[in-house]
Amino acid sequence: MNTLEEIANVLKKAKSAVIFTHMRPDGDTLGSGMALSRALSVCGIRNEVVNEGEIPEKFSFLIAPGMIRKQPSLDADVYITVDTSAESRLGLLEPVFRAGARKKITVNLDHHVSNPMYAKYNFVRVRSSNCENVLELMKALGVPVEGDIADFLMLGMITDSGGFSHSDVNGDTLRAAALAADGGADVRRIFYETMSRQSKARAGMYAEVVSKLRYFLDDTLVVSLVTLSLLEKYGQNPDSTEGIVDFGLTVDCVEVSVALLEVKKGEYKASFRSKGKVNVNEVARTFGGGGHVLAAGCMIFGDYEEVCDKIRYAVWQHSGNL
Repeated sequence: MNTLEEIANVLKKAKSAVIFTHMRPDGDTLGSGMALSRALSVCGIRNEVVNEGEIPEKFSFLIAPGMIRKQPSLDADVYITVDTSAESRLGLLEPVFRAGARKKITVNLDHHVSNPMYAKYNFVRVRSSNCENVLELMKALGVPVEGDIADFLMLGMITDSGGFSHSDVNGDTLRAAALAADGGADVRRIFYETMSRQSKARAGMYAEVVSKLRYFLDDTLVVSLVTLSLLEKYGQNPDSTEGIVDFGLTVDCVEVSVALLEVKKGEYKASFRSKGKVNVNEVARTFGGGGHVLAAGCMIFGDYEEVCDKIRYAVWQHSGNL
């Protein structure tokens, strides 16, 4: 693995860069991408941020239309991925990144333990959020953490740490957050917009989902389900399901919470959360996914009951400490 100083020296020599964020973008990949974009601009490096899909509406208070493109327009010197555990997480932009990798410098800035170090230059440090890594890179670049840079960094730190409530939050997380807060980050607004605010319809959907939780393995595993018909009933989109998986961990007997989102018939996006006794990165890898020890995801195929059986068995296989 490279040092952030080595990566900073590479970036300082570049004239242009494209910053890639992962599919189904969350606050950490968007915050990482936008903060790094602003930092590169301060350094006089032309750049743009790209994402294959639509940016969730809840981030519109910080990210205006046009700030993130769907395809690169720059023939850049450097391609950078942020908060992207594998090239496949780039979605439709994966072939674009791979094609560029043959002739461009590539940089991988991430915090997922499952990251295979796929770029020429890699910095992967497991932390509560990738924005903490980006903040450290900004120090190496000599860019101050202030203004909207501070807001973007705080966006990633708040959302990926569950509002600083996850068990991987430590002193380094809080010291990074303090730097962003000192730089002017609007902590109250960012927390409200990303962690608290919801529509009446979304609240109704949430209530219906959590009222139908299913428990397995002597109540240590809980599974929630959001179907396509439920999204349609409440006029919601998949982005509105974020955070549902965390509710399961509030139940005192639960060690692992899994949220299933129906993508189409026989196909589910699974999000895993753990209190610490089960490594859900290893569970997700059973299905070709991955992520963190305490938070991971994957796709699972089959009818709903079959999927529940697969999850129950996979968690049981990795539940030696339960």
